[in-house]
Amino acid sequence: MDRVFAEHPDIAAVVHCAALIIVPDSVADPVGYYRANVSKSLEFVGHLLRNGCGRLLFSSSGSIYAAGEDFSVTEESPIEPLSPYSRTKAVCEGMFADIAATEPIRVLSLRYFNPVGADPEYRTGLQVRRASHAVGKLIEAHTAGEPFRITGTNWPTRDGSGIRDYIHVWDLAAAHVAALRRFDDILDGPTRSTVINVGTGTGTTVRELVDAFNSVVIPPVAVVETGPRPGDAAGAFTCSDRAKRLLGWEPRHSIADAIRSALRWAEIRDERLGDGDGDGG
Repeated sequence: MDRVFAEHPDIAAVVHCAALIIVPDSVADPVGYYRANVSKSLEFVGHLLRNGCGRLLFSSSGSIYAAGEDFSVTEESPIEPLSPYSRTKAVCEGMFADIAATEPIRVLSLRYFNPVGADPEYRTGLQVRRASHAVGKLIEAHTAGEPFRITGTNWPTRDGSGIRDYIHVWDLAAAHVAALRRFDDILDGPTRSTVINVGTGTGTTVRELVDAFNSVVIPPVAVVETGPRPGDAAGAFTCSDRAKRLLGWEPRHSIADAIRSALRWAEIRDERLGDGDGDGG
């Protein structure tokens, strides 16, 4: 990190996206998750302070919320992380806020919901072939001609499957650009840290996601129902009013757009990355 800053003294802000993110893995290995997500984040912010970088944009998670009765959340909703993964994100937010209160650094946390899709120009996309998220699993099932597993069908949602706020990764990327451009306007005066939800504002159940996927593929993917994975929750979706007001940002892409881009990226991934083993991180 010292070398990077020495070679690039004009760095004015840092985007911190690095984390382990698989909920069941975090249940099985909490030590590894706290070490990677919390301890290394603390070390990282120490590097920023030593090198005089005073702006940190942190990738947080909407999974830290306790959802309301309709599964919607805002930035003021109660915090109730249900897995070691989500707790690491909540801990990091609190840690960064404490540091920003007394040190020469300001922190803007973007609470992600459920990114899907790939760069519309297909310069990059999901780096691993064996994905852990729903769209990746749907693509795997479609490619293999196997059924897709809906994990959890007894949640108190409109169809029993989990509910999520699926956002095209390109919209999420645009939110980061807007956050960097408006960083000083958002965190001015005595305000040293704050949070912004980044989602579409629309809740989509897993069954509805399967229907959207099947609307753009032939043949359609069959489904089988299984129990929830360790650490799973019913899910949530966000009101994005704060993102619109502070970032001047709104999502522009549909779930179908995201699915189409993910499908195309899966076809060309190895060619683009030059990585034939499917395990690149």
